[in-house]
Amino acid sequence: MKAGMPICSLAGALALALVASPALAATIEVTIDKLVFTPASIEAKVGDTIEWVNKDAFAHTATVKGDWEVMIPPESKGRMTLEKAGAVDYFCRFHPNMKGHLDVAP
Repeated sequence: MKAGMPICSLAGALALALVASPALAATIEVTIDKLVFTPASIEAKVGDTIEWVNKDAFAHTATVKGDWEVMIPPESKGRMTLEKAGAVDYFCRFHPNMKGHLDVAP
């Protein structure tokens, strides 16, 4: 601390630095159990990571037709960091009745 700097100025500068710092990215977990994505609908932000936790004994995917696909091995996890904003519907390529929705804010 500089000599002669008032404590209230230091506290104000620290508060401003905390407000100005970017929010930390979140990891959002989606469970796959008995051929169901839970939660089925997710809200996230660009930079967040979606982690699918597969509790089934067989593989699944999280697939957006014509865009991206995440392979999720049996009794394991698959991850993806969100790079663009928008709303997408996704499904499992092996089990097309499994569906989810993702809203990604900037």
